[in-house]
Amino acid sequence: MYDFDIAVLGGGPGGYIAAIRAAQYGKKVALIEARELGGTCLNRGCIPTKALLHCAEVYEQTESASVFGVKAAEVGFDYAGMAAYKDATVQKLVSGIEGLEKAYKVTVIKGFGRLKDTHNVAVTDASGEVKEYSFDKLILATGSTPARPPIEGIDGKNVVTSDEILSMTELPESFVIIGGGVIGIEFATLFATLGRPVTVIEMMPSILPGADADVVRSALRVLKKKKVSIINNAKVTKIEGGDTVTVTYELNGAVKTAEGGCCVVSVGRRAMTREIGLENCGIEMNRAFVVIDDHCRTNVENIYAIGDITGKIQLAHVASAQGTVAAANASGRDETMDYSIVPSCIYTNPEIAFVGLSEDKAKERGIEYSVGSYNVAGNGRSMVMNQNIGVSKLIADKNGKLIGAQLMCPRATDMIMELAEAIKLGASVKDVADTIHPHPTVSEVVMEAAHDWEGLCCHALPKRK
Repeated sequence: MYDFDIAVLGGGPGGYIAAIRAAQYGKKVALIEARELGGTCLNRGCIPTKALLHCAEVYEQTESASVFGVKAAEVGFDYAGMAAYKDATVQKLVSGIEGLEKAYKVTVIKGFGRLKDTHNVAVTDASGEVKEYSFDKLILATGSTPARPPIEGIDGKNVVTSDEILSMTELPESFVIIGGGVIGIEFATLFATLGRPVTVIEMMPSILPGADADVVRSALRVLKKKKVSIINNAKVTKIEGGDTVTVTYELNGAVKTAEGGCCVVSVGRRAMTREIGLENCGIEMNRAFVVIDDHCRTNVENIYAIGDITGKIQLAHVASAQGTVAAANASGRDETMDYSIVPSCIYTNPEIAFVGLSEDKAKERGIEYSVGSYNVAGNGRSMVMNQNIGVSKLIADKNGKLIGAQLMCPRATDMIMELAEAIKLGASVKDVADTIHPHPTVSEVVMEAAHDWEGLCCHALPKRK
């Protein structure tokens, strides 16, 4: 007889959802977590960064209030106050998760879990006391941590990862950000909006790898307005920490430097699969990642894995979806994961969101495609909001079926679901065009892009032939 029907190791967005779902199926469930429930996403990632970005957006809007005929004297910001708002928001959500786990009678075990074998786990709590628990099925959900590449000086003074920067209550005077991916560009947006000089150093030819080229061009326009310096095709070779941090990098064969009061290392995330006893269970690995099938099963019959440790798509909503699938299958059901339609969101201002194939991806796959696009500057609602940079873009196959969409506009991260659903249901671009969109809303940029695909956009000048 086991202590629990299902044990979940890790309480992030995949793990805590898996625990609740398994409990909903009537299973006796343990959720083992060494830190706060909600994991990186809630405590050191998605939510705190978005809280700070919202604070910066409010500051930016207030600073430009005169554009709207609003008088706002002595506009400023208190970063400690912003940090306190972030912390309060996080704590409310953590408390909410704790309440949900309790309501569903999930046993939450605080401590670091290490597998002894395929049916037993040893949990070490904060005091060092070790207790052992047995389980029938296990769901691994230990998440990831910021990657720290082997760069000389990476452990120097004022050299931080996204974890440390989110714990600050004072804002350094300037920043060098290593990495121009989603996390790096969101931080660049935050700091630049608050008036801090920012330099972004990216190894790839462009920032935001994977995003559509037209979207990246629009993002660069916004970053340039915020005076963010972008250095592409650069390899960082050394960091010298101190009150002023000096970052040395190679660019086109030349050695150059960039300086800032703080260096943020933002070059991806590393799976947290070390020291949790996977070797005691014979679990198949692909480098640092746990190998799973479409049912989220590992090669060990009673063990499942979800989230960042699987090496699939490192997004919180993917981890949550995997959590529901793993919980269902561990409870005797038969569900599979579909990774073909996963929206991606970037919380710059304006926001960026995309789903399905970009033009570049369609080209790589040899797909015959066509495009409809619309400049956000022509949208009435965006104009009212004084947001005039951005694009809406739809990609269709040779039959007119929607296969991809990219948005850069206000509310993009909320609006992308319309297009994700359309792709999932096999809708055509004409279906999108024929759906009446409410006016005045930013969502009309989607309709206009669909009309452009038809060659019938009424709110854009005729295209030159």
